[in-house]
Amino acid sequence: MTTPSETPLLQVDALGACYGKVEALADVSLRLQAGQIVTVIGPNGAGKTTLLNAIMGVIEIVSGKVHLQGQELRGAVEDRVGRRLCLVPEKRELFSNMSIADNLLLGAYLRNRAGDKSWKETLEEVYRLFPRLRERREQLAGTLSGGERQMLAIGRALMSRPAVLMLDEPSLGLAPLVVREIFNIITNLTKLGVGVLLVEQNARAALQCAAYAYVLENGRLAKEGPAADLLQDQDVISSYLGFGSVTA
Repeated sequence: MTTPSETPLLQVDALGACYGKVEALADVSLRLQAGQIVTVIGPNGAGKTTLLNAIMGVIEIVSGKVHLQGQELRGAVEDRVGRRLCLVPEKRELFSNMSIADNLLLGAYLRNRAGDKSWKETLEEVYRLFPRLRERREQLAGTLSGGERQMLAIGRALMSRPAVLMLDEPSLGLAPLVVREIFNIITNLTKLGVGVLLVEQNARAALQCAAYAYVLENGRLAKEGPAADLLQDQDVISSYLGFGSVTA
């Protein structure tokens, strides 16, 4: 995926993580470049969400290392956000009783606290990317549809101006037409130079928009390769694609 001379934007080496005494991840390595979409697919319980949480610092890493822009990631979640790493969790975790505009402003909290006034330019970029959010910016987040909530969750993450954006099941619970819209938006994020690490149950949609893919099973990497190749891989087809997958 990369040449030896290239330094990945995000580099995960031999990562291991546990819940108590239960091993959740073992020897997981991956690479992500700027402006690239990399996806992690696999069955429920494979450790996909755990992988994102370990990279984000939500759970403790027991072995291996994570590097962002060539420097090892350490410290709490807030420190990693400050290093321009951001996670949109599966449940989106919006502030339902606050407006769209206020949710977006919270996404720029660390930048604003540091005196970075360019967050206002980022807000305009988010509104250009999601015109619906601009139209409804005074509406409470709790009154939005599922697709609109996902747009707001992604928009709020972009307010932190991430170098790496990690998305956990962005299509979860959405209608097929909305899934296509969300994946089109994810693809357009790469034009902003953002590296996207995508965890997704909809394997077909994920492989169609990604450049490279990893298959995670039982907390370990079972397969990896260019996403276009895995779309034609008979093991992947029989295990994850089938005939009922939504096409993005």
